[in-house]
Amino acid sequence: MTNNQQHVVTLPPQQLFVSYTPDVVVVGGGASGIAAAIAAARNGADTLLIEQRGYLGGMGTAALVPAFCPYTDGEKPVIRGIGLELLEKMKQAAGEGFLARYKDQLDWVPIDVETLKLVYDEEVQASGAKLLFHTVADQVLLDGDRISGLVISNKSGRSVVQAKLYIDASGDADLAALAGVPFQSGGEQGELQPGTMCYVVTGADQARFHQFLQVSGQAPSLENSVMEAQRNGDLPDGRKKISGLAWITETTVGFNFGHVFGIDGTKAEDLTRAAMEGRRLIKEQIQFLRKYVPGFEHIHLVHSGDQIGIRETRRIQGDYRLVVDDFMTMRSFEDDIARNAYFIDIHLANASTTMQVKHLPRGKSHGVPYRCMLPQGKSNLIVAGRSVSSDRAVQGSLRVMPNCFAMGQAAGVAAAIASLAGSGFRAVPIRELQRKLIDQGAWLGEHPGIAEAAEAEAVSAIVFDTEN
Repeated sequence: MTNNQQHVVTLPPQQLFVSYTPDVVVVGGGASGIAAAIAAARNGADTLLIEQRGYLGGMGTAALVPAFCPYTDGEKPVIRGIGLELLEKMKQAAGEGFLARYKDQLDWVPIDVETLKLVYDEEVQASGAKLLFHTVADQVLLDGDRISGLVISNKSGRSVVQAKLYIDASGDADLAALAGVPFQSGGEQGELQPGTMCYVVTGADQARFHQFLQVSGQAPSLENSVMEAQRNGDLPDGRKKISGLAWITETTVGFNFGHVFGIDGTKAEDLTRAAMEGRRLIKEQIQFLRKYVPGFEHIHLVHSGDQIGIRETRRIQGDYRLVVDDFMTMRSFEDDIARNAYFIDIHLANASTTMQVKHLPRGKSHGVPYRCMLPQGKSNLIVAGRSVSSDRAVQGSLRVMPNCFAMGQAAGVAAAIASLAGSGFRAVPIRELQRKLIDQGAWLGEHPGIAEAAEAEAVSAIVFDTEN
């Protein structure tokens, strides 16, 4: 059989039981799905959250991304609401030592993975949402412009979930793609940002490492060590910075370092290759750290990601496409449901190219319109997270976990409103959605269309310290 020839098997018709009939079903238990499920349930919707693994957290737990990206614009938090609430819950639950280190920090807070898993479990359950682990949605049933059901598969067999509203929080727009929503992937030649296999080590010496950094300055000393190792053949060419290094304790540290190229996170074959290449690369990096970086001479690998970290796959075509000009001009929209201040961060597509980075001025942000979450051609489906409708540059900024929390919260509140009204997502009154988000802790900036009293009341109830 040649590469372009495939055997085709026709399956017999099946009769499947309807296993769940919630108001709202959320597919994907990463940052956007967690926030969506909590928000929908808190606002009165009977909510089911479906996750393929046995725990929540997405890239932050499954891929061991070592730290949360910034919640602030350098002056104040722009990501608040459920996302900020969960960050603070993790700090409190991680123990006195962790809390003492990071109590007043909102940017680049290390992730204590096992603590975070428990926090997510507890907060989703406390909201009233139901959880279904070890389950995938592998087929979408359509009725015109509506989704009429999902076929799910797990150890219990195959069954159908029938909901009023559907939230795609898969990160890869899996549900939208199954429903026939048009999308784009990657750059003009289809290139995608590389993946990274993150990991956690113990046995490090933080004091010795910091002494090493103080001798010649953090960036030069680490970059010089990496470049020296690459010249000596102890590391492959490519990324020069150990940019993702997060101290969980004085001896335990998480790493986001190095790239695996040519990976499409929507293909099982690519994910398989990436898993094996990623683990091999970790072995090389551990040897490098022991040999070249003071403080890491005696480290021991305790955990590598369950899967490689994925930065980019599908971007849906929505009612509005957020583009780089919107980012650079710090545009606000009448239907804003979040603010974003994270920089455009597009990782190199291969070892010979460089990263693209664009920052907004300190204290500035742009709006994220509700319309970019609404997929073309579907009335009762909304998409939250890194696969919303945008160009590739903006996706390189929106993709991080704090932004996903904010978009997920908006999707969940919108789903609860639509469920109560018996409508689709496009019929959700924008002012009502915005007011509810503000009342529930979100920050939408100085938006001219939102009642000033409601905004002032919500913002004044929160006190933030961003000195550190």
